[in-house]
Amino acid sequence: MATDPVSIEKPPKEIYKLANFLLGSASGLRNREGVVNGSRIQFFKGKSAVNALTKEVGKKKPFCNTRQEAIEQLEALLDWQMIVKCDRNQGDTKQLRPSPLQSFGEEHYYAWLYQGSSLYTILGGIGLVLVVLAGVLFPLWPSTLRQGAWYLSMAAIGFLGLLFVIAIIRLIVYVISIFSHPPGLWIFPNLFEDVGFFDTDIPAKTADSVHKRGNASRVEEEE
Repeated sequence: MATDPVSIEKPPKEIYKLANFLLGSASGLRNREGVVNGSRIQFFKGKSAVNALTKEVGKKKPFCNTRQEAIEQLEALLDWQMIVKCDRNQGDTKQLRPSPLQSFGEEHYYAWLYQGSSLYTILGGIGLVLVVLAGVLFPLWPSTLRQGAWYLSMAAIGFLGLLFVIAIIRLIVYVISIFSHPPGLWIFPNLFEDVGFFDTDIPAKTADSVHKRGNASRVEEEE
């Protein structure tokens, strides 16, 4: 059980690695937006974090081998004040307040005090400035670069159009399958789900009842 902070020293690299993993998209942990003392923060449910640490992502091994190990790792985040346990208001579930008892439990909620690696923030800022400068100087680009940019923009538009066509086709197939194979089939059921790019077509199809149960289980876990 987590109690007081371990020390005022800088957390070890393993703690930063754990925090960056949970904040990143690779973990699959959905960090939701909330408000604590008037400040916008990200928060998550303890159970969701444990699941994220113990599940396999593609061919990669899970971050933790057992749920108990995952709980101990999350307690370490709490000890190092990377996260803080919060209680949600009954009327507004996005409004949180720090809990007087700082301990870890799968049914409790935790807000991030750690904001992620500053290196990525700096690199992102530099990248944004470079993109803006490149756009401003576009008329001065060599003709070959401008032509390449045009091809890239057309490719992006074509990709978006392809997604739109697939969305229409999957809807048509679903409507037809309601009558031919009730309760209906969805092709590419993960197309609009919050998963990695290469997971959007896995599985290729699923029954509507299975698709709804999967969505319901995710909502239940997050609540």
